[in-house]
Amino acid sequence: MTSKTAYVWAVQLLAGREHSACEMKQKLAAKGFGADEVGSALEDLIASRLLSDERFAESLVRSRVNKGVGPVRLRQELREHNIPPEMSEPFVQAQDWRALAVNVYKKRFGKARCSNYQEQAKQMRFLQYRGFEMDQIRAVINNSEWDSCE
Repeated sequence: MTSKTAYVWAVQLLAGREHSACEMKQKLAAKGFGADEVGSALEDLIASRLLSDERFAESLVRSRVNKGVGPVRLRQELREHNIPPEMSEPFVQAQDWRALAVNVYKKRFGKARCSNYQEQAKQMRFLQYRGFEMDQIRAVINNSEWDSCE
């Protein structure tokens, strides 16, 4: 297999969605391309601006926010793709995480706020699993605008 073949295969992958350089490297290696072919293809993709970790980070943040994922979980996903924090943090910081936490809470539990400790703990664990920080979770749970549940 030649580097041109690796390049063409990578372009076909990028036609579907954005990929990080790390992810593209893994996919090309799994397809059976050698290290030199992969390296050459990645250099060409980056030089032609078809592959961009910054664009990937922006796309991933937007996608995960639309799915209701919080900043903790999102930062972890970005680390898994070897995206440096200085590149991704502006996209993460641009989000209104408290508003998103409220929307995720309302979608899952409705508008009622429970004073029952066990139910609150369940709700907090759900928001924590979704990747929200404790101050964001407390702001949602302690919001006095909610109706009390029976």
